[in-house]
Amino acid sequence: MVSERGLQVLRAIVEDFVETNEPVGSKSIVERHAFGVSAATIRNDMAQLEDEDLIVAPHTSSGRVPTDKGYRVFVDHLAQLRPLSSAQRSAITAFLTDPADLDDLMVRTVRVLTRLTGQVALAQYPSFARAHVTHVELVALAPNRLLTVLVTDAGGVSQRIVTLPADLDDAEIAVVRARLTVLLTGRSVRRGLEGIAALQDAPEATPLGIAQAALVRAVSEELEEFRQERLVMAGAATLARREHDFRGSIHPLLEAIEEQVTLLRLMSEMVTDEQGLAASIGAENEAFGLPEASIVASNYMSPGGTARVGVMGPTRMDYPSNLAAARAVARYLSRLLDEDEAGR
Repeated sequence: MVSERGLQVLRAIVEDFVETNEPVGSKSIVERHAFGVSAATIRNDMAQLEDEDLIVAPHTSSGRVPTDKGYRVFVDHLAQLRPLSSAQRSAITAFLTDPADLDDLMVRTVRVLTRLTGQVALAQYPSFARAHVTHVELVALAPNRLLTVLVTDAGGVSQRIVTLPADLDDAEIAVVRARLTVLLTGRSVRRGLEGIAALQDAPEATPLGIAQAALVRAVSEELEEFRQERLVMAGAATLARREHDFRGSIHPLLEAIEEQVTLLRLMSEMVTDEQGLAASIGAENEAFGLPEASIVASNYMSPGGTARVGVMGPTRMDYPSNLAAARAVARYLSRLLDEDEAGR
């Protein structure tokens, strides 16, 4: 059982190691922190921490560094989130104000987060799977080319140009638009897909029916896209600058960034605390092939439900600052999406 002072020694070791990237010894703890005890007493505390697998000596006769378990105890019980500076808060406001659309907002979100933290920034798109279609539009570009536009109440907008196998005049386009509007508007994405399936599966053997089937196929594909989880990222280059913080190769992280599926699953499965914050540290990511990485995240709210924004980097990261940055960005993102929904 680690004593209360021992836990404070762990806090000192984590904070000093994150700051210096050097193993932390008892003498430096006495010099840098006001414990009011001797170096010998601190060494006894460190021995107890080592017995509990919270710290480890990377080399013989060296200082100690935190283990993944030590980082976990620090994050769960010892870390104190640091308030963002006025300059950092101003940066969030400047980056996220007046985005062109949702895609632009998500890109800006990860850019400001990687700038604040120096880590790879990750943001889940709002979930459109539970969204409802609010508008369907067909715009004629040519007799056999139409622009389809779908809008959901979660902020999702899809635009796609469809080349038809037969020409349609304005009256015929109006007929197809009316059919799609009845079957989609006010329905969830899932129910909308079910509703238009019949139009695709059994097309009328007429030019209008054949063209309509092609349009429905395109609309169905766009609705399926709404159902897929999406992730936007920034700051992958930071991994190269921090390569010395990884014991092995950074290639698994780069592969995860490229493929996205692993990171989407990991972020979705992270358990948040009462503040909506979550951390997955080192060995806890073994099942995802990322045992040397840590991810911290914060929930944000959208009309489609809860999603997450966070950062990924080495286990030697500034957890309090990174969690605070993720929380601040998430709160601002939630507010923007709420205001956007209220203005619809």
